[in-house]
Amino acid sequence: MRIGVIGQVGSYHLETSSLRKQCNPKLRCQQEAAAALSKYNKGNFTNPAVCFREISLSWSTQKKMKRNGLECRAEATGSIRATAASIEVGSSERSPSSLEIAGANIVETMFQPVLDAGPPDHSARRVSKVTVVGVGNVGMACAQTIITQDLADQIALVDISANKLRGEMLDLQHAAAFLPRADIVADTDYAITAHSDICIVTAGARQREGESRLALVERNVSFFKQIIPELVKYSPNAILLIISNPVDALTFVAWKLSGFPSNRVIGSGTNLDSSRFRWLMANRLQVNAHNVHGYIVGEHGDTSVPLWSSVNVGGVPMIQFLQDKGILVEKDTLEELHRMVVDGAYEVIKLKGYTSWAIGYSAASLVKSLLRDQRRIHPVSVCAKGFHGIEDEVFLSLPAELGRSGIIGILNIPLTEEETQKLQASAKALAEIQRKLDI
Repeated sequence: MRIGVIGQVGSYHLETSSLRKQCNPKLRCQQEAAAALSKYNKGNFTNPAVCFREISLSWSTQKKMKRNGLECRAEATGSIRATAASIEVGSSERSPSSLEIAGANIVETMFQPVLDAGPPDHSARRVSKVTVVGVGNVGMACAQTIITQDLADQIALVDISANKLRGEMLDLQHAAAFLPRADIVADTDYAITAHSDICIVTAGARQREGESRLALVERNVSFFKQIIPELVKYSPNAILLIISNPVDALTFVAWKLSGFPSNRVIGSGTNLDSSRFRWLMANRLQVNAHNVHGYIVGEHGDTSVPLWSSVNVGGVPMIQFLQDKGILVEKDTLEELHRMVVDGAYEVIKLKGYTSWAIGYSAASLVKSLLRDQRRIHPVSVCAKGFHGIEDEVFLSLPAELGRSGIIGILNIPLTEEETQKLQASAKALAEIQRKLDI
C-alpha cells in the first residue's frame, strides 16, 4: 500500500504492507486507525484521529508529528479513498466531560470536520488562568468581575471551607449561558491553582473591635505562611496580587515569603482610593470621572497622601488653573475631600456590612492591565525604596506602569515639598510595623 502526505515544501511516501502513523504518545491509535478507516469506507466516519491517504499539511505540523510522535501500526484492509480528514495532533483522548451514549462520542457525531481541515494546534493557544484565594464577599466580587469582563480563560477558587467553595463555584457555573466562556474550578487543595498567571489573595482575618493594626497584621501573617508557599509551589512564574488588609504590610509579607522579584508582587494599594478620589471630584465638577485624573499615594489607610499638585481635569491642572483665575481653594476643603476618601470604605461597611463591588472592579482593572500588557498606570502597592527619598524597604502605593511582566516601572511624578514629607511619614509608619513582623 502507498500512503502519500503532501506538504508545503514537498511530499514523502510510506511504503508498507501495514498502515503506519506518526502520532502523539497519548493517541490510542493501534485499534482506532483500522476501525476508523473501515467506518470511513462505509460513509460512517466518526473518529477524526485517523491516518489518511492525502491531505495538505504545513511543514511545521509534519515535523511536529515526527518529533513528538510514536509509531503506531494497524492492519489496513480494503481500499482507502479519503481526500480530506483531520488528525488530532495533540491528543485523541476524549475529554472527561465528553458525552458518550451507548459507546458513541456525541461530540464527534455532532461536529464533523470541514473539507481540507488542518489539524488543530492546541499548543499554539495561550490559556490565561487567574486564581482567587478566599471566596468571601471580596474574593467572589473579584472572580465575578474578572469573568464578566472576559479577562481569563480559567478561574481557580481556593478556600478552606469546602461547602462554601463548591457552592460559589456552582453558582457561577450555572450562569454560563449569560457569561463569557470561562472554565471555573475550585478546591481546597492548592494543586488546582497550578500554572496560574495571576494569584489574587483576598483571604485573611478581619480586624476586631479595638484591635491594633499590628495585631491584625500578625494574625494575617500566620495565614500567609500557609497560603503564599503553596501558590509559589504550583505557579512559580505567577504574579501575586494582594488584596487582603492591611494590604501594604501584607504585600511586603507576601514578597518576603514568596522569594519573587519585587516586580511580581503587587498590592491593590490605593487603586480604589484613587477611584473614590476621582469620583468625588467628578461629582462636584459634574464631569465624567474618566476625565478627572489624580492619585492617592502612600499607605492604603489613614496616612495616605492626595497628590493635589498633579490633579487635572481634561488635561487642565486644576489647582494651578484656579489660582491663575484668582480663585483660592481652601485647604480645609481639600482635606475634607481627602477625609471622605479615607472614610469611604468605613461608610460602606457601616451601611451594608462589607465592601465588595468597588474592590472587585479595582482588582479586575489591575488584572486587565497585567494579563493584556496594557501598560496602564495604576497607584498600587510596590517596593518603594529609593523613590522620593524613601530609604526603608517598604511597600506603599505609587503610580506604576503595569504589564505582562508585572510592574514595568514607577512614574516619576513630581511632588511638592509638603507631599514628599507626607509620603515619607507614611513610609516610616509602615516600616515600623514591618520591622516587628515575624517573617
